[in-house]
Amino acid sequence: MNHTVLEKNSMLLLICALLVVTVGGLVQIVPLFLVESTIEKVQGMRPYSPLEQAGRDIYVREGCYTCHSQMIRTLKDEVERYGHYSLAAESMYDHPFQWGSKRTGPDLARVGGKYSNQWHAEHMINPRAVVPESIMPGYPWLAKTKLDYKKIAANMRALRIVGVPYSDEMIANAVQDVEAQVDPDHDEVDAMLERYPKAKVGNFDNNAEELTELDALIAYLQMLGTLVDFATFDQSGPNLR
Repeated sequence: MNHTVLEKNSMLLLICALLVVTVGGLVQIVPLFLVESTIEKVQGMRPYSPLEQAGRDIYVREGCYTCHSQMIRTLKDEVERYGHYSLAAESMYDHPFQWGSKRTGPDLARVGGKYSNQWHAEHMINPRAVVPESIMPGYPWLAKTKLDYKKIAANMRALRIVGVPYSDEMIANAVQDVEAQVDPDHDEVDAMLERYPKAKVGNFDNNAEELTELDALIAYLQMLGTLVDFATFDQSGPNLR
């Protein structure tokens, strides 16, 4: 084909280039508007419990995501070190999500259940007490700061607006569920677990006298990567709800 006309007419070349880019963009973008969701629903995923959500807010507030990504790539060395590669569905209720390429410390996508609550508590207060070579700063004030969870229901209503499927029942019982998750003897533990399966229950910061921000943060860390049963996960076609 003779391109002489386009090469000698800069304005015509610009118009043709814009036309090609526009058509190519539409071919890629338009199909996305015709599907219900670009994220496959995976069995086991649920919204965060009120305590876990409060812990996640603290995690984001303290900038933990700047050193710890929560995205395991499909590369062999990543999977062997951290576990099954991350699924988009695992972050479907995250606002904002914590995927990224920056890692000063290890990836935390599968950290849930890997260490005890006591280990996490000591690690957050003084990282070098459990990992001598750690360069992570300590966060001792979290163990001394009472968790302000009286407005957690309002936070959940806001998250529902952007797509997190919190029910009216979940929101109505938000404060009660926070208190139940840190007290195994609480009368409403079973009801909380029915709303949030696989939620970890316990005195996370080893201080039964006070519900602290450290309780919430550890509760969040202990659920990361625990909701999907990868032993039965079908990589060729994940279990749908």
